[in-house]
Amino acid sequence: METIADLERRAAVHAALSDPARLRVVDLLARGDLSSTELQATIGISSNLLAHHLGVLEERGILVRRRSQGDRRRSYVHLLPEAIPGLTSAVAVPTQRVVFVCTANSARSQLAAAIWRQSSAIPATSAGTHPADRIAPGAVKAAQRHHLDFESARPQSIDDVLADTDFVITVCDTAHEELRHADAIHWSVPDPVLVGTAAAFDTAYEDLAHRVNELAPRLTAA
Repeated sequence: METIADLERRAAVHAALSDPARLRVVDLLARGDLSSTELQATIGISSNLLAHHLGVLEERGILVRRRSQGDRRRSYVHLLPEAIPGLTSAVAVPTQRVVFVCTANSARSQLAAAIWRQSSAIPATSAGTHPADRIAPGAVKAAQRHHLDFESARPQSIDDVLADTDFVITVCDTAHEELRHADAIHWSVPDPVLVGTAAAFDTAYEDLAHRVNELAPRLTAA
């Protein structure tokens, strides 16, 4: 049974989403993270009004902002799905293949592609804007802990992988800011290689797995 506090919180969330602009923000963030500049360009409202709407949503615990690990001057807005279960609009996107992109293609994008292959029949691969020589050892160990298939994983360049029909997801702030793929969505996942601990890689895995599980049902095989 819900407590009075639970009911009050749900009422506050519904009140925050009663504004069409804020609901539009939530719908956009349901697929991936966006900077304030990207949100403003898509929604077409002033920066001051957008800042107000983001402040309301953040105060209600619906979203958080994360500083970019690439361009430290910008932040990415991230939706907290557990705050609004079932309230985002459905998305049905015909997709031939999903390509996850990070800078080195040695950790996050490899983990994301392996998780996707466990969760969806739509093919998936990964690539890097500046691929490393090998997969990060921490990523290999994380794959083993979470029973992911990494046997054939090798870093590869996005120039050798990407096709016009691919559904692109950047999982690295630097790659997103460098790639600027018009149709790509972005998941701002902190780089576990910078920390190097098993906990950091497991946190990245959990973040990616949650996002994959949210997005996979919204895509359909082309």
